[in-house]
Amino acid sequence: MNRSLVLVSALGVGLSTVAAHAQTAATPAPAAPATAAANTPPPPPQAIPAKIALIAFEQAVFATNEGQQAVQGVQKKYEPKRAQIESLGQEVESLKKQLQSAPATLSDEERATRLKNIDTKEKQLNRDAEDANNAYQADVQEAYGKVARKVSGTVQKYVAENGYTLLLDVSNQQTSNVMWATQNPNIDITLAVVNAYNTTSGVAAPAPSAPTPSATRPRPAATKPPTK
Repeated sequence: MNRSLVLVSALGVGLSTVAAHAQTAATPAPAAPATAAANTPPPPPQAIPAKIALIAFEQAVFATNEGQQAVQGVQKKYEPKRAQIESLGQEVESLKKQLQSAPATLSDEERATRLKNIDTKEKQLNRDAEDANNAYQADVQEAYGKVARKVSGTVQKYVAENGYTLLLDVSNQQTSNVMWATQNPNIDITLAVVNAYNTTSGVAAPAPSAPTPSATRPRPAATKPPTK
């Protein structure tokens, strides 16, 4: 890489003066100091070989032992509410079946009363399910955020130690700018980060839990790795 060096110098020449009506003397004046403006511009950017890695950060957080324990804790908290909602749902279905199998002699007034009762309970079921799901998702996201801040530190350390120059988060394709990436296990560091975090956190793997109902299953957070 060439460096340009600009040197500008000026040399002043001294001239003697002659005293009027007397003598002539040719004495040169001292030379003026040279002025050198040496401005060295910064070197241009230099391209370096890129080492790129991919990570599904959100999935990594939930896959850690601590992340799994956090989700299980939230699920346990909402077990009573889930059972209550399931019971109300079964009651609504039972009332509907009873109405369908009701004799033709059932009065219009009684039929209308039953329909109103079913409608009231079904609306209550929908409200309870929506409220419970919103509260559950909020608690899951809070738990996710706490673990994510810790996992972020492990990610930064892993990337630095392994000399990566660029890390792309492919957790959510709707918000990610990555349109396509090769299916190369050598550039996906998700599992490596999970294992590294589990090692440093000291949190044991949780016991397997029962499948979570879809209504209260944690949704991936649409967030990027938080900074430390």
